[in-house]
Amino acid sequence: MREAFAHEAVAVLSPGGDERALGAAVTVALCGHWEHPPPCPLAPHHCHTDRDADEVRLRVLFAAEPRDEPEVRRRIDNALASGAQTGPDGAVTRWRLRGSGPAAITPGETEHAGRLIAT
Repeated sequence: MREAFAHEAVAVLSPGGDERALGAAVTVALCGHWEHPPPCPLAPHHCHTDRDADEVRLRVLFAAEPRDEPEVRRRIDNALASGAQTGPDGAVTRWRLRGSGPAAITPGETEHAGRLIAT
């Protein structure tokens, strides 16, 4: 049975970068493309970014079988470590990853986590 997990990362965007590129990179790593029919094949997920100047905090909330959690986290980390994502317009956003790793699900995410588990 699926469980909910959270992953958090901090990155520094290059000038003119689009913070949505980080979430797109994660979705490509987990699903093959940022546009795909539901459900997500490995782990239903949601990405949220908070940007302060050139620093971006990314939170990924995902649901997976416990045995798949390490693979999901590995894919997230590898996508973020790549440091770049090409957008639909062909523009490349680059970033420098400062850190990435597991995080606790916040009380405000509990309902959303339940929806991801049910997906």
